[in-house]
Parts: sequence; structure tokens; C-alpha cells
Amino acid sequence: MFCDALVTSTRKARISNVPDTKYEIYRPAFAYFDLVRGALGALVDGEHFFDCVADDIVYEVLYDFPGWPRVIKGRADLLESFRGYVKHIKLNSADHLVKHSVDNGQAMVIEYEVHGTILATGVAYNNRFCSIIKPETRKIAHWRDYMDSLAAWNALTPGAA
Repeated sequence: MFCDALVTSTRKARISNVPDTKYEIYRPAFAYFDLVRGALGALVDGEHFFDCVADDIVYEVLYDFPGWPRVIKGRADLLESFRGYVKHIKLNSADHLVKHSVDNGQAMVIEYEVHGTILATGVAYNNRFCSIIKPETRKIAHWRDYMDSLAAWNALTPGAA
């Protein structure tokens, strides 16, 4: 059931060249969006990450992160949450992608790292994630996210590291 295929990559994600500027405000997170979009391949439709998201998406994070809700319901709320994210963190790259096709290819688990800067302090931000992605009708319908909470805490808390 769990791992039909495993693909690894240490290649850094390209910075998006999406010609439409409707997502320009999210440029500080394009490395993440590009990595995810590339990982999902033909499993979903859409050029940019947000084009791949269902209007009624459920986006869960199974960790406590100040200012970030545990459950986001709907594409509009997800867009708004990421608007806040890019005000605080600029990602320079996303890499070390490992993909697991699950449920006979109907879902994807991805492991990856992001690297950037906390904008308020200039402190380096490096984190690891594992995301479980379930599409329906070729859009991301459900997302469950796990991260290295200590890495986030250390980057956001002066003197914590």
C-alpha cells in the first residue's frame, strides 16, 4: 500500500518563470511551489502550485507554528495564509526531494527541504518537511504537512539555536 515508487533528487528546484503575474506577491516562496509542482507531475493539472489547488482544499499542518492555522479550508484561505508566510520568510531554494507514490498512484508523499531567510532578522531558515497530498479531479484536495518544528523555532526565536 505505502510505497509504489521512490524517486530521489538532490537537484534544487528552479525558480518559477510562470508568465502570469497573478502570483507575483508569492515570489518569496516560488522555490517551494516549483518543487511541489514538479513533484506532482501529471497527477494534477495547472502550471503554478495555486492552479493545482482545489477550491475546497483542506490543508492541515500537524504542528504548532505561531500565526499559522492548524487547518486551512478553501483555496482563498490558503492563498491568504501564504501571503502572510512570504511577508516573513524568503526561500532561496527547495531540494532533497523524495517522492513516494501511494494508494496505487492516487496520492503522493513528498519529503523535501527548504532554505531561506527570516526577513525580520536575516537569520538563515533551513527546514525539512513531509507532505501527504491527495488529489481529486486532478486538483490537490487534501494536504497534510509535517515539519521539523525545532528548525522553525530556532530560526524564529532569537538566541534559541
